[in-house]
Amino acid sequence: MERYEIEAFLTLAEELHFGRTAVRLRVTTARVSQVIGKLERRVGAPLFERTSRSVALTPVGQRLHDDLRPAFERLEAALAGAVAAGRGLSGELRVGFVGAAAGQLMIRATEAFRTRHPECEVVIREVQMGEALERLRADGLDVLIACLPLTGPDLANGPVLLSEPRMLAVPAGHPLARRGSVSVEDLARVEVLQAPCSLPDHWREPGSPRLTPGGRAITPGRSAATFQEILTLVGAGLGVFPVGAHATRFHARPDVAFVPFHDTPSLDWGPVWRTSRVNARIRAYVAAAG
Repeated sequence: MERYEIEAFLTLAEELHFGRTAVRLRVTTARVSQVIGKLERRVGAPLFERTSRSVALTPVGQRLHDDLRPAFERLEAALAGAVAAGRGLSGELRVGFVGAAAGQLMIRATEAFRTRHPECEVVIREVQMGEALERLRADGLDVLIACLPLTGPDLANGPVLLSEPRMLAVPAGHPLARRGSVSVEDLARVEVLQAPCSLPDHWREPGSPRLTPGGRAITPGRSAATFQEILTLVGAGLGVFPVGAHATRFHARPDVAFVPFHDTPSLDWGPVWRTSRVNARIRAYVAAAG
């Protein structure tokens, strides 16, 4: 049965009047009669007894009504719930952030969002680099504030909320620590620690060995799962790691020096979300963040 047939049948069963049914459905009386006649032919029996003075359900019609009404009400409730979830700004929005810089951006965006939409609760979660995308893709987060771009057919990147210079974290006693700046070419002389998003795609060709723009190989070093683990390895002299300039403010430590790159683009930060999960809350949060 088509939805319009169900609506016509249930409305006529309630009104027991073709004219009032037509008014409620915003169609003509002839259209109501046509739909009911088609439905009766499909059932193979009359659903209504019609006289010049009254309309009443037949036993077959009554049984169909009793079976159909609860199912239709559940269907209507399910559709209404889906619409509310897609359009509404109540409920809960889960926002994750990676690192101190992302945390500050997240706080500013969340404050702006709460001012505009106080009826929506924002749940804040710090996530580590190694688990951020997994949490987002596993539906553990609605929005992630992280370094951009995070590419993938299932991911959407929002506006850039912060651009900062890139720096290289090196051991405090390393010769590079005494330099005023470094080049991407310098990465060929050291071991670069490995972590999620440790080197952006524009520094290398996907699927090929890591190379500097001049074609020199970049030697991969040890792997690390968290930023604090990375800095600990750097401080121990076990490698270097590209970072954003915010690291000098939030992660200063005596065993690590931060040296600016002079030949790299800025490091950008902003929101990321799954395209299949976008809804009004996510759109509103991204708008507030920007």
